[in-house]
Amino acid sequence: MLNWIDDDDPLPPTQRALGADSDAPGLLAAGGRLTPQRLDEAYRRGIFPWFSPGQPVLWWSPDPRMVLPVAQFKVSKSLGKTLRRFVRHPRCELRIDSAFERVIDACARTPREGQAGTWIVPQMVAAYTDWHRRGRVHSVETWVDGQLVGGLYCVAIGRMVFGESMFAWASDASKIALAALVAFCRAHGVRLIDCQQNTGHLASLGAHEVSRNTFEQHLSLVSGEPEIADWTYDSRMWLQLEALQGTPPRDGA
Repeated sequence: MLNWIDDDDPLPPTQRALGADSDAPGLLAAGGRLTPQRLDEAYRRGIFPWFSPGQPVLWWSPDPRMVLPVAQFKVSKSLGKTLRRFVRHPRCELRIDSAFERVIDACARTPREGQAGTWIVPQMVAAYTDWHRRGRVHSVETWVDGQLVGGLYCVAIGRMVFGESMFAWASDASKIALAALVAFCRAHGVRLIDCQQNTGHLASLGAHEVSRNTFEQHLSLVSGEPEIADWTYDSRMWLQLEALQGTPPRDGA
């Protein structure tokens, strides 16, 4: 049975999410406004919003959960070559939070894998942009010749990072941004990036499923750790990919 909530109601326990035998496995609750305060409550418990135009706000806690351990990020030979070219090129750069509104707008125009339309409705754009201004949401951006060509945005709480959405206007531009986020996380002691739901693309990069209980145990341990104070990308962070599969992008780091 679906749990309906009002603005002042707390989100229900995640164990009350609909099971695998339902039409919407992982659906926990519906209703309420989408605000930074509600988002903070939700993410600290491993809950996230996902809904389509015309629907109420829907809150999800899937079981199992897709996660990317940063130590297991797969740098293939082709991606390694792409990263080396990017790092060497004087007109290529990686930025953080220089164009957040452009990034989330581009992500909103990009369908999620396996879906025909977008899930980042205007209500979500407004709420996450507000949350970004409060320092909780960040964009990782790929720039070439002074032009934004790809990127992603993510939520950060303590030493937990939640990946939200990616876009690419040039080949491999979103993979470059994700590789940079992995390097940034490794440099700051973040061990796991939440990916929410299973996709073939994420699995090819090293993500895999864990149980809800395992995910929540990890989240409870790391969400209370000190926040990452400086979301600045230093090119030396590329060296964090050295220990991973594939050839590391040494030059220019």
